[in-house]
Amino acid sequence: MQYRILGRTGVQVGNLALGAMNFGKIGRTTQDEVTGIVDAALEAGINLIDTADVYSGGESEEMVGRAIAGRRDDIVLATKATLPMGDERNRQGGSRRWLVTALEDSLRRLGVDHVDLYQIHRWDANTGDEETLSALTDLQRAGKIRYLGSSTFPAYRIVQAQWAAREHHLSRYVTEQPGYSILQRGAETHVLPVTEQYGLGVMVWSPLASGWLSGAIREGREITTSRSTFMPQRFDTTTPSNRARLDAVEQLAKVADEAGLTMIQLALGFVTAHPGVTSALLGPRTLDHLHAQIAAADITLPADVLDAIDGIVAPGTDLAAHEKNDTPPALLDSSLRRR
Repeated sequence: MQYRILGRTGVQVGNLALGAMNFGKIGRTTQDEVTGIVDAALEAGINLIDTADVYSGGESEEMVGRAIAGRRDDIVLATKATLPMGDERNRQGGSRRWLVTALEDSLRRLGVDHVDLYQIHRWDANTGDEETLSALTDLQRAGKIRYLGSSTFPAYRIVQAQWAAREHHLSRYVTEQPGYSILQRGAETHVLPVTEQYGLGVMVWSPLASGWLSGAIREGREITTSRSTFMPQRFDTTTPSNRARLDAVEQLAKVADEAGLTMIQLALGFVTAHPGVTSALLGPRTLDHLHAQIAAADITLPADVLDAIDGIVAPGTDLAAHEKNDTPPALLDSSLRRR
């Protein structure tokens, strides 16, 4: 495992981190399976675990809490809030009212008295940055969180939040968690240059592109990844974007073979090679998945391999731009762009 400083915090974390989205009903994992994955991850040198309140409706946090019991101090523990937790309209978003409650709920489920990193899962267009940052600053001063972070913020919202923190003398986000992979390189255009400018730690999610880069998806094979069952549109190879992904995967597989690497090693080595990236978040559903991904911990891709990847998917290019989660609301809702 390679260790890097998380932004300017001074905290050292592995270049691979454990993401817990598949823990619970989403990944159909049992507590014993989760504990086994956590045990193996820690033994391999992973020291950051990232979950969220919304993952399996809180079940992921509960499972993580049980798995880390008795060794919490050795772990950089991160969770997130803002996505809807139930049908009640105020159980979501970045308001003080909700974040105070959401954090208490997360601490209870995790069985801890504080988290190291508390992240705003998605930016809330209905709530001012000063409202959210003020609440998070107070929770930090109360000792319930150590650091503040954001997730899937577009570049201009990252800048706005940094400005609001300075303007109102509040704690600032010290990390960002963007989606980033060989097939989805849009973060290179604006987000990663901004995070580097502000010295933010960066933990990227979906570095295997929802399984497209796992090695299991190839031309002529039936797609049987777990995500294809609840997101079938993302794996319909008759659509132009998915056809482009499959074509890219076939070319990337040749690059991996020639370099003596697995597709997973190629994919994880690519994202961790970017100087703005601190860690790649793994999302294993089984121990076998974890072991295949940990094999990339010490991979350093040579320049010719990185150049070959650039020749297949150009820098800054998203092969499925419609799947990005940082689109301004006015582009999705016509009522917000018309008087």
